[in-house]
Amino acid sequence: MSAISFSSVSFHSGLCWNNPKEFRKVRKQQDGKLLVKCSSKSGNPASQNAVRVGVLGASGYTGSEVLRLLANHPQFGIALMTADRKAGQPISSVFPHLSTRDLPDLIAIKDANFTDVDAVFCCLPHGTTQEIIKGLPKHLKIVDLSADFRLRDISEYEEWYGQPHRAPDLQKEAIYGLTEVLRGAIKNARLVANPGCYPTSVQLPIVPLIKASLIEIKNIIIDAKSGVSGAGRSAKENLLFTEVTEGLNSYGVTRHRHVPEIEQGLADAAGSKVTVSFTPHLIPMSRGMQSTIYVEMAPGVRIEDLYQQLKLSYEDEEFVVVLENGVIPRTHSVKGTNYCLINVFPDRIPGRAIIISVIDNLVKGASGQALQNLNLIMGFPENLGLHYLPLFP
Repeated sequence: MSAISFSSVSFHSGLCWNNPKEFRKVRKQQDGKLLVKCSSKSGNPASQNAVRVGVLGASGYTGSEVLRLLANHPQFGIALMTADRKAGQPISSVFPHLSTRDLPDLIAIKDANFTDVDAVFCCLPHGTTQEIIKGLPKHLKIVDLSADFRLRDISEYEEWYGQPHRAPDLQKEAIYGLTEVLRGAIKNARLVANPGCYPTSVQLPIVPLIKASLIEIKNIIIDAKSGVSGAGRSAKENLLFTEVTEGLNSYGVTRHRHVPEIEQGLADAAGSKVTVSFTPHLIPMSRGMQSTIYVEMAPGVRIEDLYQQLKLSYEDEEFVVVLENGVIPRTHSVKGTNYCLINVFPDRIPGRAIIISVIDNLVKGASGQALQNLNLIMGFPENLGLHYLPLFP
């Protein structure tokens, strides 16, 4: 009997194991079956990979998604993981679903040694990230998943986040990380401000249409809905099962902190100020996001013009997919992936259009786009480590 090996998987007589080097013993049983013994854990130790990565704030949802995606990345190895309140614990005690990975124990940020680290994902809450990143060694490439460096105007940050910006000089260096729109600048960045989930789901379908002058920049209405993971992992009364399940509620009406980020991106595309009407809603599912966007078409523009512009804009993009005419995007179709699905429909009101965009808020809306950006920064294909099909049902 022969063994066939390709990549890191070996197949032998109908059996397989994840890494041929971990194979320990194969012996025939009396009934002719084979018993395979191998290591029960797998992972990508930093010593075996080209880029050594740190994950700051690994005990939150975006941190755990970064770890999940990195686990199968062929070039990135996890060198350290921080979680101040969980310091000293193995990742299995925080996220049992990651217990099969061979990962370092969690440590406090103050104890982290970045000498042998090349890049970090910063998954800490907004308001804490600026001073921490300001204190990191200058050789590190950084993708920050908080909101702390997304707004170029530091006075606007103070207005919407209720505290002064603590690293204004560093803000000048930060590059906004909407990959499909700004990849040229991202490639040369040291610090990337990863976009928020709602702004990602809104800007990807709208920016190309504004740039092509196909829609008016007035009267843009955004009705957005997110799974509960978008609110984070901290214990809050309004996020208890009985408070969320079997219901739907709006929040942050007129004052959601993603509003200035959305308006900043749309204004960049338009070359002038844009004001939107944005209302987010929390829906009783773990992950997923849908933005339904109502726009007014420019004079003489038809629905088909919007559709063809989106198709043209994203025809060479792997992760942004414009569906066939009439197909309605569903959050089920992107669960666990880095995809954004888009389509456009005629409104019953003449001259208006309805655009629907769906993403997984934790992947394309956070950790997946962050990995896409770090791939770009480090000179790797941006889809590396992101080839996941949707989880369904």
